[in-house]
Amino acid sequence: MKRVVITGAGTINALGHSVPATLEAMREGRCGIGDLEFRDVERLAIRIGGQVRGFEAEGRFNRQQMSLYDRFTQFTLTAAREAIEQSGLEFHGELSAKAGVVLGNSGGGMQTLDENYRSVYEDGKNRVHPFVVPKLMNNAAAGHVSMQFNLKGPSFTVSTACASSNHAMAQAFQMVRSGMSPVMITGGSESMLCFGGVKAWEGLRVMSKDACRPFSANRNGMVQGEGAGVFVFEEYDHAKARGAEILCEVIGFAMSSDAADIVMPSKQGAARAIAGALQDARVSASEVGYINAHGTGTAANDKTECAAVADVFGPHADSLMISSTKSMHGHLIGGTGAVELLACIMALRDGVIAPTIGYEEPDPECALDVVPNEAREARVEVALSNAFAFGGLNAVLALRRV
Repeated sequence: MKRVVITGAGTINALGHSVPATLEAMREGRCGIGDLEFRDVERLAIRIGGQVRGFEAEGRFNRQQMSLYDRFTQFTLTAAREAIEQSGLEFHGELSAKAGVVLGNSGGGMQTLDENYRSVYEDGKNRVHPFVVPKLMNNAAAGHVSMQFNLKGPSFTVSTACASSNHAMAQAFQMVRSGMSPVMITGGSESMLCFGGVKAWEGLRVMSKDACRPFSANRNGMVQGEGAGVFVFEEYDHAKARGAEILCEVIGFAMSSDAADIVMPSKQGAARAIAGALQDARVSASEVGYINAHGTGTAANDKTECAAVADVFGPHADSLMISSTKSMHGHLIGGTGAVELLACIMALRDGVIAPTIGYEEPDPECALDVVPNEAREARVEVALSNAFAFGGLNAVLALRRV
């Protein structure tokens, strides 16, 4: 099997419009969650979120592109360009024919859906734009990334709710590791912060009205975010041959299904995914220094995840650092694992552990080192990124310092 490395990273999210800006915010423990600003927000009970502010799509895309790109696609293309530019790759000839894109997304073009439902049902219009379907479909972003960067290999979208990005990156990892493709563009995106998107989530009664406080005893729910994270996964020898800068190595992954409940998480399912990732990566539990937790800030998720980590790592769990950056950028649903992977790269490459901000009260059921409120300097050799989704779908990635 071939080794797989990351040679490019790009993002746009509530913390920043680029990777450097996002990592700086994570180091500072800055919160990107604030009051939501969009039409009819006053009709919502939940009025906070990790909204991307100051994003001027008109300055990035022409009029024809704007008619085809929902906000989640705009975010994806923005992040993909940053990642590919950092990698230094250009896709021509054989590389173009074999390179592809696998992205995670859950809601598709929610902004487009919201706008057009309003147009038909509230405004009484009988026609919608002819590009509504290609604009709102979940695979729109993957299709536009493939077209814009001349990627003619495997290209598709994975939709597994909150685990979408990790499942997508796992598929890209497997394709490069198997030799199917020397390079894959991967990650995920989401933009559900509109009236219809937030109103639907309100019905689940899992949302906080004031803050995201993962692992804190007084946590009271998740907070949604939006944005994208995109990476270049490349075969190690291919990257070395062209003198590429390597950010870190992807060394394993595992997936599991709880097969238990559509919304309540299972300790056993999460533990099997974590243990499976260690086994696939061929590393021992004691080699892991940091876990970027799923850490949504809901009562059930956080205690279940901590219990799963304790089961897998045993006594070493007390030596682990585990943090949730959702406390800063919100829960990006299908795109969340991609933005969170940046915290793993920062831990491995820079020796900086992103904090869990908003932490106020210890919880005996979350009695791990959750890196509360302030970033920490530490040398980390191996990191994990956890993602656990509705439907009982779990996906865990393992990465190593290079």
